[in-house]
Order: sequence, then C-alpha cells, then structure tokens
Amino acid sequence: MKKLTILPVIAIIAIATLMFPACSKKASSNPTPVGTTLYDSLGGTTLVADPTHAGAMIEKGRLGIRNVIDSTIFVIAADSRINGHFTVLLSEVTKGDLSGFTDLSENLTTFVAGATGAKNFIYIGLNMHDAHDPSVNNRMNGKATSADFDAFVSDLATGAGKNKLPANLLNSVAKIVESLRSQVVQM
Repeated sequence: MKKLTILPVIAIIAIATLMFPACSKKASSNPTPVGTTLYDSLGGTTLVADPTHAGAMIEKGRLGIRNVIDSTIFVIAADSRINGHFTVLLSEVTKGDLSGFTDLSENLTTFVAGATGAKNFIYIGLNMHDAHDPSVNNRMNGKATSADFDAFVSDLATGAGKNKLPANLLNSVAKIVESLRSQVVQM
C-alpha cells in the first residue's frame, strides 16, 4: 500500500461523517450488540460485489465506509468554508486527474475501517497532526481552525446522510472523531 499524505484528511472526513448523528435528537433503538465491532455492524467481512470494480468483491463494511467517504469528499469540494484547504486535490480533479481522489478515498477508507474494528486493514499514513500540517503535508493548504473542523463535521454528517447510515452506528464513532480535534486544529 502506498503511503499518502492525504490519507489522514480522508480519515478524519470518514470518522467525522460517522460522528455527526451523535448530535441528533432522535434516540436510537438499535444499540450495537456487545462483542460486535462497529465494522461488523456496518456489514463486516461479508463479501459483496464492488459496484466500482467490475468482477471484484469487497467487504460490505468497507464498501459502506467508502461510500460515506466518497460522498463526504464531494460535499467538502463544494463547501467554500473549507474547500480552500484542498486546492491541490481540487486542481487535480478539475484537470481530470482522479489519482489523488482515488488515493485519498482508499486511504481514508482504510483508516476508518481500522478505527471501527476491521481486522483486515491497517492504516499506514501520516498521523493526524502531520497530515493537517502544511509544512509536513504539501497537499494541505493552510492549518485548520476549530471553525474549519466544525464545518468538516457538518459536511461529514451530510455525506453520511446521503448514505442513510443509522444514527446508532454514527453515535458509536462520535467520541473517536472528537478525539481528533486537537490533532487537526492547529490554529
């Protein structure tokens, strides 16, 4: 697996996407069973056809996470509050180069899969602090503020909503996402 500096950015997006429903006023009636990982609850290791790679199979949990990640990336791209942090990626995509997007999606999906309990995926990218420090990660354009992090969380919630993730599963990730704030916010 290729080590990419944009992976941590995607990871945060994915985690934040899963966290936002924690703010929902709706109580969940489907708690995650004891002994079951969040990854298991997202579909786990059951293999399904990968809709983006003809003939390939993908774990159902990973597919669900990837769908949220990809949706969130598109939401962030349209969000003028924070898309300025991702000018390198946006410039590439505008020119038809999807390699940065693909790498970010893959790496962030791996980060979130591991963070939710998947045993078959190991994130090897930058730590969250370095991933969001433009002096270390030249794909980042500026350090993030607390307001940027809040906008990111909002965009993640929108990405999660587009994929109809149940609130009980999203609530399970809320603490993880918030624990990243001090590493991501550097201003």
